[in-house]
Amino acid sequence: MTQKIPVPLSRSLAREIVRTYKSWVRSPITPDTRLRASEIGETWKFSFWDSLILAAAEQDGAAQLCTEDLRDGQIVAGIRVVNPFS
Repeated sequence: MTQKIPVPLSRSLAREIVRTYKSWVRSPITPDTRLRASEIGETWKFSFWDSLILAAAEQDGAAQLCTEDLRDGQIVAGIRVVNPFS
């Protein structure tokens, strides 16, 4: 949101948005989450960071993940990838 959209947000505004919504986050990143991320990355050839997001989504039972970094419509670990910009 600070770089890849037509009118990027300032970093300070992006941080404020994260602060606003941080209380909603209930998914701890545990050693098991990291291990699962490593498995996802190895299986699907994703970066560790993309894999960590997917592992956390899987851990929370998400059906969809909105991201522009993965292929729209792809299903990874039972999660459908949705690219909001495609």
